[in-house]
Amino acid sequence: MKQITFYLDFISPYAYLAFDALPRALEGLSYSVRYKPVFLGGLLKHNAVLGPAEVPPKRNWIYRHVQWLAQQQGLELAFPAAHPFNPLGLLRLAIASQADGLPNRYVCETLFKHVWTGGADAADAQRLEAVTALLAPGRDAADASVKAQLKAHSDEAIAQGVFGVPSFEVDGKVFWGLDALPMLRACLEDATWFTGEGADARWNAVHSIPSGIPLRST
Repeated sequence: MKQITFYLDFISPYAYLAFDALPRALEGLSYSVRYKPVFLGGLLKHNAVLGPAEVPPKRNWIYRHVQWLAQQQGLELAFPAAHPFNPLGLLRLAIASQADGLPNRYVCETLFKHVWTGGADAADAQRLEAVTALLAPGRDAADASVKAQLKAHSDEAIAQGVFGVPSFEVDGKVFWGLDALPMLRACLEDATWFTGEGADARWNAVHSIPSGIPLRST
C-alpha cells in the first residue's frame, strides 16, 4: 500500500477541490493518506514569489476558474467574505486535533467547508470559536507545541520541494495541483513512465535543463 502525504492549506480553493476529488481520482487503488496542514504564505515567502491572489488579473481568473471547476465536480463552493485571509487559526486548530499534528479527513473536511461554504468570514473570531467547539481538539490551538508542529510540517514540505498547495508526496516524488491527480494515479498504478527503464533518470532530468534567465536558488 502506498502512502500519500497531502500538503494543504485551507486558504486554497484548489486544495478544497483536490480534497473533494481525491477519493474519486484514486478509486480502486490501495493507498493511505496523511493530511499535513502547511502555511502557504511561508512556502511562498521561502520561494520569493507572490501568492496567486496577489496578482490582480490572475486573482480574477482563479476565482472564475475554481467556481467553474466546483460546478463541474458538483461541489458547493462560495467564496468567504474576504480572500485571501489569515489561515493560521484554522491550520493550528487542525493540528491541535491530533497529538501527532495529522488531522483526519473529517477534521479537514469540516475546516474546508468552514471556509468554502456559506460565504461568511473564514477568520471571524466567533466562527473560529464555534468550529473549535465542534471539533473539540485535544490541545489548545494556541499552544506552543501546536505552532511548532505547523512550522515543522511547513519546513518538511519545503525540504521535499513543495512550493504550493495542494501537493501530494509519494515515495519522494511531489505532485502539485488539482490537475496532477491523474499523474498521481499513474504513479500509484506503477505506470511504465514511473517504473520502466530510465524512469528515475527521466524524473530527475528536469534539474539539468538549462535556463536562459537567472533562477533563484532555494
